[in-house]
Amino acid sequence: MSRQLKARIRASYGENHEYAGQPDPALTAKCENGAFVGQKEGNTLVFRGIPFALPPTGPRRWKRPEPVQPDDRTFEAYYNGKTPIQTEWPSEPASYYPQGEDCLYLNIWMNADREASGKAVMVFFHGGSYGWGGTADPMYDGKNLIDAHPDIVLVTVEYRLGLMGFVDFSELPGGEAYPDAPNLGILDQIEALRWVQRNITAFGGDPGRVTIFGESAGGGSVSLLPLIPEAKGLFKRSIAESGSVALTLSKKECASFTEHLLKNSGLKTMDQFAALTEEKLREINEKVNTYNNYPQRDGRLIPKDLYGSYERGETVETELLMGTNANEMNYWIGEIGGLYLYRLGMHTRYENDIRILEEKDRERMEEFIKEPRGRRFWFGGKHHKRMMWRISELYNELMFRLPMIRQAEGHSRNGGKVYLYYWQEPSRIRFRGACHASELIYVFGNLDNTIYNGEPGDPELCRTVQEMWTRFAKEGDPGTADYPWPVYTEKDRETMVLDRTPHVEQDILGDQRKLLNPLLDYKLCPTYANMDYNVPFVRKRVIIAGIVILALAALIIATLLID
Repeated sequence: MSRQLKARIRASYGENHEYAGQPDPALTAKCENGAFVGQKEGNTLVFRGIPFALPPTGPRRWKRPEPVQPDDRTFEAYYNGKTPIQTEWPSEPASYYPQGEDCLYLNIWMNADREASGKAVMVFFHGGSYGWGGTADPMYDGKNLIDAHPDIVLVTVEYRLGLMGFVDFSELPGGEAYPDAPNLGILDQIEALRWVQRNITAFGGDPGRVTIFGESAGGGSVSLLPLIPEAKGLFKRSIAESGSVALTLSKKECASFTEHLLKNSGLKTMDQFAALTEEKLREINEKVNTYNNYPQRDGRLIPKDLYGSYERGETVETELLMGTNANEMNYWIGEIGGLYLYRLGMHTRYENDIRILEEKDRERMEEFIKEPRGRRFWFGGKHHKRMMWRISELYNELMFRLPMIRQAEGHSRNGGKVYLYYWQEPSRIRFRGACHASELIYVFGNLDNTIYNGEPGDPELCRTVQEMWTRFAKEGDPGTADYPWPVYTEKDRETMVLDRTPHVEQDILGDQRKLLNPLLDYKLCPTYANMDYNVPFVRKRVIIAGIVILALAALIIATLLID
């Protein structure tokens, strides 16, 4: 990320205050917790930093969000709320915006024509592995989307992350007072949707036509929300981009983060945690953010058997649009620090996972790694490099595409309507392909935001994707006049391939699906927090490195003796 972008993000910060004077009715929306004055940007009105819950600070820290209180005052809505506490990270521009505990705010974009009402509403939850991200990211600015589709109201939502949003305190003294702490970020999203139900008419929206959508962790969120009783009735449709119920953890897996938290903070009781200053929380977070949790399958808020929930028809009233990208995992080449470290990470991940499988399933995984199945890899090379891409493809399937297909199967089997897509338009960054997050500039229409794509996006593809997404939000069918989109069924498995020549294919990579699908039952951990680096691939490289170091040392000593 450039210094200029960091500076621009930091400079965009401001604090909304009570409005002084008489507000312009054309810029004002009256809500239950006050009237909010937005700003006009061309033909679009934007309201930034509207609180949807009480600040989760003081006695509300690590507690479920509480509804806003009635207020008859008038407030500015000019600036985003603070970004949730997280580690600053180049691929997450919002992390450079001022951070804080008081982060439960949302933003709204609408057409400046206040005459229309009853518009479809799209509510977006950002990604970031449940530990990063925020609505201040320029990627999620909604002006271009609303300029192109003025019959939509767009909402982007902030929610607690990492240390503040997904942590299990149940084994600590006093932890029984914080039973919701493992899934607070999801509860924040539900509270935001409640606020939307009660207030969106003030912005021309129809509370009965709400579509939730999100990418990565946001895609995981909107895959979970249809299963949660507390969220029932708060939305009609869901669009999940590159995120599914697979992005969750068991209670046992969540314990690792708590262990790191105790070790790095030196604290032992909830009274000690409750007494921390926000500054100290941020210092601790810097040490543990790498190990942040995903939502916990606690059996309390989130069911333990997530695929089973889809298969039992518990989501049938929600219309779904879901999809993944062809090269999801290649995004992490940049996150990890280049091809060598990526290769090391992929092999280590593979050797961790294969050793927990039963013999027949170990053979499935080994067969997949050794035998390319009808897939033309966009990056070739020597055998060891090809194996790296096979492992990448393995995790494209197990972490992203196959979980989404299983969700779609269960949903459609019970009569639910679901549409699937497969994103193939590549990033222009070397070795990335159609990587994770590369579709976002097309969805929001911010084509010059090149952080994941390398070059500006194609305007025609952008128009097509936006029409599909908004048609689904308005009508429940993403098909267009040029590109009809059939519903997904187990019989035909018709999927929309999205690139510069959109088209429908049946049972994409069907052989891979059939071979690997049984491995989903293992619920392989999607994080690196519990990964063991004492595996053959790593040991071999440590030995080689040791030999090289000893050889160099011997050469230096011999040179000195000769001199």
